[in-house]
Order: sequence, then C-alpha cells, then structure tokens
Amino acid sequence: MKKTRITTERLKAEGKRIACAVLASLIFALNIKTFVNAGGLFPGGFTGITLLIQKSFLKFAGLSLPYSVINYALNLFPIILGFRKIGVRFTGGSVLVILLTGILTDIIPVFPITYDVLLISIFGGLINGLAVAVTLWGGTSSGGTDFIAIYAAEKFGIDPWNYVLGFNALILLIAGALFGWDAALYSIIFQFTSTQVVNTLHRKYKKVTLFIITEHPHEVFDAIRKSTHHSATDFVGEGCFQGEQKHLIYSVVSKMEVKGMVQEIHQVDSAAFVNVIKTEYIEGRFYSLSDY
Repeated sequence: MKKTRITTERLKAEGKRIACAVLASLIFALNIKTFVNAGGLFPGGFTGITLLIQKSFLKFAGLSLPYSVINYALNLFPIILGFRKIGVRFTGGSVLVILLTGILTDIIPVFPITYDVLLISIFGGLINGLAVAVTLWGGTSSGGTDFIAIYAAEKFGIDPWNYVLGFNALILLIAGALFGWDAALYSIIFQFTSTQVVNTLHRKYKKVTLFIITEHPHEVFDAIRKSTHHSATDFVGEGCFQGEQKHLIYSVVSKMEVKGMVQEIHQVDSAAFVNVIKTEYIEGRFYSLSDY
C-alpha cells in the first residue's frame, strides 16, 4: 500500500513537472517572438547569449542561424553537468524546456504587439519572470546558468547568483558595444522586472524552520516526509506543566510547502503545537537533488 502511494505521488510529481515544462516553454517562445525581438532586447542567461550570437552572425556575416541550434550547443555542457551532478528528474525536465523552447522559437512567427521599448522591457520582463516561476514551481528550470549555479552552490557552498549577475552584465556590455547602448540599458529593465516577478511568485527557495511539539513523532515525521521530501530531527523532552514526555520535531522546509504540510501534521496529531520561524540562512544540504 505504501509503495503504491509513493508511486502515485511520483507519477503526479512527474506529470506536474512535464506540464509546467511545456507551458513554460510556450511562454518563453512567445515572449521571444513578441516582446524580446521587437525591442531588440537581450535577456539574461543562455537565452541572452543565444540571441547575441544569432544577431551577431546576421549583422556581421549575413547568416541567419536557427535559435535552437545555438541554444542547444550552449546548453550541452550544462546538461551533462546536470545529469551527472544534480539529478536525473530535475535535469530531464530542464532538457524538455530547452528543447521545446528552441523548437517553438524557430517555428512561431514574429508578431510584435508593440514597438514601445519601455513597454516591451516591462511587460516582456513580467512574462519572462512568469515563465521562470512556472518551471521552478514544476520542479525544474530553464537550463543554462541554472545548472551551473545549482551545482556551484551544492559543491562549493557559495552563493552563485552574484556570478550569474556578473555573467549577465558581461552579455549586456558586449551587446551594448555591438548593437547600441539603448538595447542594453532597456535589457536591464527587462531583467530586473523578471527577477522581481520570480521573487514574488516563487517561494520554493525561501525557507522556514519548524518546531513541532507532539506525542506522535513517527507519524509527524511521515507527514513531513510525505509533503516535502525533507528529513527532521526528534528531540525528546519533558512538558513543564504536567511533566509528561514530549517530542520536539525540528525541520527546515520551503515557505511554499508549509501550509499543506501543517494540514498533514494536524491530520495525524490534532493536538500538535507548530511554531513556524523565518529562516535567513542555513549551512548544509537542504534537500537531496536526486529527489528532483
């Protein structure tokens, strides 16, 4: 029975991952063919460097290269790194996003909605942030620098996003030198807007600490594991009021997981006392990437 439940949960998770990957790919491609191309913008990450290479070949060599060919070539090493060091499921979903985005970007015709570059920068950034949030919500990513950043964080224990920011800044410097500084400066607005949307919509990487006082530690831990795939620590203590034995379950989970997990806990122990505390920083392995 337990094995069947785990299998069902895994199938649901994979179905969600695939659905989110397909939806995000369509949003990415539509955004490129409407807002990004119309404004001559350069998004962050490998999408930006792909467009930079594509436009450079067209301008200086007169060659029109497919978006997919360039993007696939750039993502080859990060994909290998992802499969070897991060996790098969997470990387597989990201590969699906990369493949579908490339194909859809090549086949969807260009249809600009507006030529106002400021509007393009703002609304293009909003849509791009939405697409990124969808991938993260599904337990995957858009690939490229995401693979490298996650691996660096796990391997070296550093915050890699400042390096990603530096990489994006380099793309914009090159783009500004080759195609004019207006496009580069508007791209900053695009990237900033996209980042704010992701921070607002996606709470997976915002962590909270849970202190749960219970008389049913095993059932509570099973609820935590079922809802979040995280582990926990059981401290045995004594209730000060009546002197009875109590268990304090300690765990760190993502903010988006809390509501459903607390409901699960109260289903197995209606008298459980749950304290949720905002967590600024943790050192150590927050989750096993092989789960993803």
